[in-house]
Amino acid sequence: MEERRFKVYVDSELSEIVPVFLSNRRKDIELISRALESEDFESIKRVGHMMKGSGGGYGFDFITDLGRKIEEAAGKRDEVRVRRYMEELLLFLDTVEVVYR
Repeated sequence: MEERRFKVYVDSELSEIVPVFLSNRRKDIELISRALESEDFESIKRVGHMMKGSGGGYGFDFITDLGRKIEEAAGKRDEVRVRRYMEELLLFLDTVEVVYR
């Protein structure tokens, strides 16, 4: 089975803050996971909203899209979809190759 890889082209001026941005998305996964344990869908919705608003600004449209999906799924209290999108985010973070130009 071929492993899914992501390549994202980012402005070189963002090279110092992109690693922090990506690290914060890992923290988002932790927040979502804890919120799911307590069925705190409002917190999950906020995390998704923040991801939706910030991803594209750094060149990570995939994160923007996942943020939108997480926000919508949390609004419907759809734990299965939230978990699926959280796993997609983890896969993205584990396989993304950032290319600065």
